[in-house]
Amino acid sequence: MRTGHRKTPPPPRGGRPGGAGSAATDRLLRILLRRGKQPLSADDVTVTDPPEVRRAVSAAALGNTMEWFDFGVYAYLAGTLGKVFFPSSSPATQVVSTFATFAAAFLVRPLGGLVFGPLGDRIGRKRVLAATMIMMAISTFAVGLLPGYATLGLAAPLLLLLCRLVQGFSTGGEYAGATTYIAEYAPDKRRGFLGSWLDFGTFVGYSLGSGIVTLLTAILGDDGMVQWGWRLPFLVAGPLGLIGLYMRLRLEETPAFQQAAEQAKQRSGAEDPTEDARQSGKGRLKEIFTRHWEAVLICMGLVLLYNVTNYMVTSYLPTFMTETLGQDALTAQLLVLGTMIVVALTITTVGRSSDRWGRRPVFMAGSIALIALAAPAILLIRAGGILLPALGCLTLGLLLVCFAGTSASTLPALFPTRLRYGALSISFNISVSLFGGTTPLIVSSLVEATGSTMVPAYYLMAAGVVGLIATFFLHETAGKPLKGSGPMVENEEQAQELVARSRTEAGRRARDVWIRLRHPWAHHHIHSDHDGP
Repeated sequence: MRTGHRKTPPPPRGGRPGGAGSAATDRLLRILLRRGKQPLSADDVTVTDPPEVRRAVSAAALGNTMEWFDFGVYAYLAGTLGKVFFPSSSPATQVVSTFATFAAAFLVRPLGGLVFGPLGDRIGRKRVLAATMIMMAISTFAVGLLPGYATLGLAAPLLLLLCRLVQGFSTGGEYAGATTYIAEYAPDKRRGFLGSWLDFGTFVGYSLGSGIVTLLTAILGDDGMVQWGWRLPFLVAGPLGLIGLYMRLRLEETPAFQQAAEQAKQRSGAEDPTEDARQSGKGRLKEIFTRHWEAVLICMGLVLLYNVTNYMVTSYLPTFMTETLGQDALTAQLLVLGTMIVVALTITTVGRSSDRWGRRPVFMAGSIALIALAAPAILLIRAGGILLPALGCLTLGLLLVCFAGTSASTLPALFPTRLRYGALSISFNISVSLFGGTTPLIVSSLVEATGSTMVPAYYLMAAGVVGLIATFFLHETAGKPLKGSGPMVENEEQAQELVARSRTEAGRRARDVWIRLRHPWAHHHIHSDHDGP
């Protein structure tokens, strides 16, 4: 407990050890050390509620499932949508036009991040996550109701573009908000494992969307899909969105945000605990880019690494195998779908491993492996048949899971609580928009322009280099409290143990510092000192 102390005057010049000046110096040093090395108290440690943690993880992951269900459907229907909305173009141009519409949604993601991120820091995480869920569900559902080019002409692709823009704007606050929510609920020692469930939802959603398209293609054939079958997967988004919204409305606000809001209330004296945050909202962007620019750059580098690999495998690979390499569409879809299932089955193991070994080793190993194995993987995919392309797809999937299983616990830890949602939204969405979502468009255009089918490998290798550089500057956060928040543990026993250890360590540090300051010639003789704290 902090207590007041009388201000001690400085010791007189020439004071000798053992005199009045020395005693005053000793007292002043001890007071300063006690004030600067306060141990944890029971109130500083948050004991998480397991049912509430499970509910938070499930609701956040379901939103990501919804988002990536749409991505899986869109990626697997790229050729079909090109025929529906861009029928007058050549097959290659249809693919590029469809991916251009896909990429356009990513151009507005930073705008969504600018709106939803700071808003989540001001009014709370759960309200914003409910809003993004509604917008995602409506925009995806609306795609399934759109008339084609044959009915509306040029207005049809424009309406498709509008739906994609709304979807992109809403997802600008989705992933950053979901990762923030899970990170702020998870115990420090299990943040990697629990955070990996968010991206588990990613690949379940993608697998569900792509699986439905694959099944419909097998049943209806290409002609049936072009005529009406393509609408069905998008219409599934309506019921999924209602379920997700129900789950998110039942959530409580995160403990970290509640603590930050309470501290803001105490500082400002305002009745509304978020009033202080609202008043300082205009200066948040400046603070993010001036005081946390290094964290922003690290975040963007890691997001580039993850999302270039992600969109290469999930969004571009099915089209690359069919339209560019001329492989059977059903075979290509099954290979990528099988890869996503492998990723989903292994992702929580990677998340748990990052809690044990650390985030940096996992990212470092994945980056190096991506640089080394991207070209062999693409060569295997180009070989034709089933076995060799399956090995190539599996290689890319195992590289992807290194980043997917670790990102959700690594990225939120880069920023303090009061800025976390906004800083992560802005950093994440700028990187995704510039590099991730544009991957299918850029790579397909480069393949078309150069005629080289090794372009995907070179692009992946470049992403690996960027990720390796970002990981080099990344500070290890595994098992540590989030910036701006106190420790979070799973039960009362862990809390008591943490408080006891903190008191012991604080006393030892204070004693050692005091001895070094007061007796610099004898700091290596740490022994019992009756005057020490």
